Amino acid sequence: MNETEFNALAEGTLASVVRALESSGVDCDCEFKGDGVLELEFENHSKIIVNRHAPAKEVWVAAKSGGYHYRFDGARWVNTRDGEALFATLSRCVSEQSGSPVVLSERI
Repeated sequence: MNETEFNALAEGTLASVVRALESSGVDCDCEFKGDGVLELEFENHSKIIVNRHAPAKEVWVAAKSGGYHYRFDGARWVNTRDGEALFATLSRCVSEQSGSPVVLSERI
């Protein structure tokens, strides 16, 4: 995948994250910070940052529980360390940081 294709795919994924959060009903402010950076802020002021990293063609997540890197495998974004899907990690991290159980669907 070239850089243009990666950027389009990553931006679409960030938009899907926002739609999934809005559909989940979790109390979270979503703000695009520019150039592929999405900031999620919760009522307790904790944050999760989701961003695209074009040089590595990865999507990165920074949360209280740690930092995660994802590569697209042709069907979904998978963690480069353990193979966990991006939306599974986000569901876990959002649940931890919001204090409410949340399951985010990437098919919104």
